[in-house]
Amino acid sequence: MSEDGPLAGIRVLDLTRILAGPLCTMMLGDMGAEVIKVEPPERGDDTRAWGPPFLAGEAVYFLGVNRNKRSLTLNMAVPAGQKILAGLIEKADVLIDNFRVGTLEKWGFTNAWFERQAPRLVRCSITGYGSSGPKAALAGYDFILQAESGLMSICGEPDGPPMKYGVAIVDVCTGMLASTSILAALNARHRSGKGQKVELSLYETSLAMLVNVAASYLAAGRDAGRFGNGHPSIVPYTAYRAADAMIAVGVGNERQFARMAGVLGHPEWTKDARFASNRARVEHRSLLDGLINEALSHDRADAWLAKLKAAGIPCGKINSVAQALDDPHTAARTMIETIEHPTVGALKMLGIPFKFSDTACSVRRPPPSLGEHSEEILAGELGLDDKAITELRRDKVI
Repeated sequence: MSEDGPLAGIRVLDLTRILAGPLCTMMLGDMGAEVIKVEPPERGDDTRAWGPPFLAGEAVYFLGVNRNKRSLTLNMAVPAGQKILAGLIEKADVLIDNFRVGTLEKWGFTNAWFERQAPRLVRCSITGYGSSGPKAALAGYDFILQAESGLMSICGEPDGPPMKYGVAIVDVCTGMLASTSILAALNARHRSGKGQKVELSLYETSLAMLVNVAASYLAAGRDAGRFGNGHPSIVPYTAYRAADAMIAVGVGNERQFARMAGVLGHPEWTKDARFASNRARVEHRSLLDGLINEALSHDRADAWLAKLKAAGIPCGKINSVAQALDDPHTAARTMIETIEHPTVGALKMLGIPFKFSDTACSVRRPPPSLGEHSEEILAGELGLDDKAITELRRDKVI
């Protein structure tokens, strides 16, 4: 297996902050790309201050999405900073930002500039609402997009209030879509020899995340409601209560339902017209869920899970985050990595979720301290000498 990741040799200039952009560039870095994270002097990425928890003065939120990067501080709003940025762009394969629409253009980095100075560059722009339309000028925030997109309206108990997801899921999905789109644009460059601009927005991602729920409305005119842990189109498919704890069960076809009915001691359910098909079960959701809960109440969760799994029924324990991360399977799949951090020491973090057979992905660098690599980048990438770097620091450009 090669020690170089699949993106070895690709240079990424990361002008993003918070979550969607940093997650995207961390994924590219995990795949072997060389990532330079450009941050405002003094304060850096907003998430450096997001805590508690903090470890040795470092915000754990920031540590979670910024490994495999070098940090350069740069005031991009002044001409001296823009000159440095231009030099770095000309050497990069990928530029990613999550500024408001028009920010780069305001600094002189127009489409014409990119075509002239960096024709092979793949540019990725992450905004709140895209570059056109009535909301284009607005900033985007994950929680607000969960609300506006309808995602919150389908989360929570049927008679309870709308609920957001437990993590910033629109940011996460936008970052993943951004990395996929960047890879596609790099692939297209092999054919055309030219880079191009890729646009993503939290708004469009949040709508795309509605998938089958959106299809139900667009194709069948059916607006969505809340089903708690249930599924709008499949029953039984929710969390049920055993004698001591809740478990998740997802039955996807008639064979599985028949086997589940047998395990629960009620084979007659398969002959009941109210439960004989998925469509009938959806129409009698409350009745069937109540009967299943009653049957499960006679034994402990672990005992039911063993019986259901033995019968091939999709089911699982409802773990806490700690239980999930401590699960032996998590370790077996290398989903926890430890890397030495200069101030924290041994830093545990999530592993890499994609595995390549020939080009290994790796955690090579700990998350950087603010401006940790400024001198190294300015000297190594742009050839600046100590005197020039000292003047930049004096003038608060870096």
